[in-house]
Amino acid sequence: MDASDLAVFAAVARTGAITKAARTLNTVQSNVTQRVRLLEAELGVPLFHRHSRGVTLTGAGSQLLPYAERIGALLSEARKAAADGVVARGRISVGALETATALRLPPVLASYAARCPDVDMEIVTGTSAELIDAVLARRLEVAFVAGPVRHPELEARPMVAEELVLVTAPSIAGTGDLRSLAGTGKLKLVVFRRGCTYRAHLEAMLAAEGILDPRRLEFGTLDGILGCVAAGIGITLLPRAVAARAAEERRVRLHDLPRARARVETVLIRRRDAFVSTALARFIEIAQRALRRPRDPR
Repeated sequence: MDASDLAVFAAVARTGAITKAARTLNTVQSNVTQRVRLLEAELGVPLFHRHSRGVTLTGAGSQLLPYAERIGALLSEARKAAADGVVARGRISVGALETATALRLPPVLASYAARCPDVDMEIVTGTSAELIDAVLARRLEVAFVAGPVRHPELEARPMVAEELVLVTAPSIAGTGDLRSLAGTGKLKLVVFRRGCTYRAHLEAMLAAEGILDPRRLEFGTLDGILGCVAAGIGITLLPRAVAARAAEERRVRLHDLPRARARVETVLIRRRDAFVSTALARFIEIAQRALRRPRDPR
């Protein structure tokens, strides 16, 4: 068993099919099939269940996959470390909340592109839970998520404090209207997928008001959420800065929250044990500088 065998195994596991893995690895299907069979013979256990739709991991395969991915990530980091120099170059992968991507990331990216023109970037959006998992699995090097994040394998750097507000259609005057809607079963939450910190805050806030298990509409984009709230379909919870323009245009109404519920810190997370290239170090420095505000002395 060597690193190349594990890379083939991991590709099959990720794609769920020998043919797809072969395309990913830029090789022929017979080569992938042979490598997997040789690895199974060496280990003495089947790694995949074969079926008409492709393959799925056996119990042994599921146990092996994290090690294969970890070894692949370490080899990738070793190559980066060997090639790294004083000039930022290469590629970095960054994750961000949809709200951070819309509001906070553009000035960071503009400043970074001007100072580090030889670096290619991959930007991935998702919920806080999805992005944390991606950083832990080494699929992303860093990610902007909603804090606090407390995990022994992660470093979390505060970036910017967000003020959360309840966002409703202009016709909603206050929480009394929400209770009335909840009483008639017409209250809907327009939210990101499960794993979104803002969604969790909204559900907890409504539960504290005695509004339990409202219906939910899940969206993948910020524009979709604001559009549905403006149309009176439901309510949501977002950073004030994200919803400010829609409120100024009187498409939505913003409702202040109690101070204890309103503040959420956006943090930048990375694995503590991961290699930090020159390109990534410059990105972290520029992000901290671009997002730091005079009233947030850090």
